Amino acid sequence: MSRRVMTVYGTRPEAIKVAPVVRALEKHSELESVTVVTGQHREMLDQVNAIFGITPDHDLDVFAHGQTLNGLMAKVFGRLDPVLVDEQPDAVLVQGDTSTVAAASIAAFYRGIPVVHLEAGLRSGDIHSPFPEEANRRLTSQVTALHLAPTPTSRENLLREATDPGTVVVTGNTVIDALLHTVEQDIPFTDDRLARLEKEGRPLLLVTTHRRESWGGAMEGVGRALGRLAAAYPDTTVVLPAHRNPIVREAILPHVKSYENVLVTEPMAYGEFTRLMALATVVLTDSGGVQEEAPSLGKPVLVMRENTERPEAVDAGTVRLIGTDEERVVEEVSRLFDVESAHRAMANAVNPYGDGKAAARSVAAIAATFGLGERLPDFGS
Repeated sequence: MSRRVMTVYGTRPEAIKVAPVVRALEKHSELESVTVVTGQHREMLDQVNAIFGITPDHDLDVFAHGQTLNGLMAKVFGRLDPVLVDEQPDAVLVQGDTSTVAAASIAAFYRGIPVVHLEAGLRSGDIHSPFPEEANRRLTSQVTALHLAPTPTSRENLLREATDPGTVVVTGNTVIDALLHTVEQDIPFTDDRLARLEKEGRPLLLVTTHRRESWGGAMEGVGRALGRLAAAYPDTTVVLPAHRNPIVREAILPHVKSYENVLVTEPMAYGEFTRLMALATVVLTDSGGVQEEAPSLGKPVLVMRENTERPEAVDAGTVRLIGTDEERVVEEVSRLFDVESAHRAMANAVNPYGDGKAAARSVAAIAATFGLGERLPDFGS
């Protein structure tokens, strides 16, 4: 008898990382895949589903402009529960640390359905940073039956919290599976400005910023730093896919709007964004996923955060934590453009996050919990 695995996800980062697992579940002869999107992100989520050929079985459509975290969580609880009752899954798979993840995990637990947590065990050590993600992933761990940890470090985090070692599998990160799949598709730019930039071959600083804990003065400082960098490096193009949140745009855009070498775009489809990362000389970000993806493409990554739940790349030397101080941002970016050896050292560091086989390990581990085959050897073993 086949077993039903329901995958619940709501944001673009979640979609990117669950997509390889959903595709692998669909190919397994004894597992049935059911997909549920909450729509926590809307347009960007739909774009990723299209790239991977996934048509969700259920769409909870919880997105609303300006809604609170509590309002979002309440919607997910209220709209997911009837689906759990109707579908009767044997397990619920969630990924990462969003509000969708926390709500779906608790909803499944309350219904007595085992929770499988993909990308389990990440910890920053500060429950308020990143907010609310650190709390979301800790809450999810408490109700998880199978922890799919991306790295040995994540596994150790879980074991320090007295997690049963038999419930933890080190899979590698599925973001690498997704990245390799997408790069192979050679998806072109739809923005003519980016297509021209690709042909010109100019140095490129790619910037993404949106973290809630940086809203206000810290993000204003980042905006000033970007303006100073644009002025100091007129032959370099600063590309800023601007987050749609008006708080982010109002903090950043006034400081860069007068520079011809700053190219502001709307949030990009995943396929185009991977192409842009491949073009970048330096990546400046506060995104978790970009910390994992860019090193796989040989790109130095400067992270505008005080801590990270992804220390492996910091230890490997391909990622550096720099915070949001204006002077520090200017100094660290300038160093990578001015000192060739510094850039080369970070660009050539080994990415510790995956080998493109994380989805296979994940599905084998899920199947093994039902007595359907054996787990594969852990990533890094």
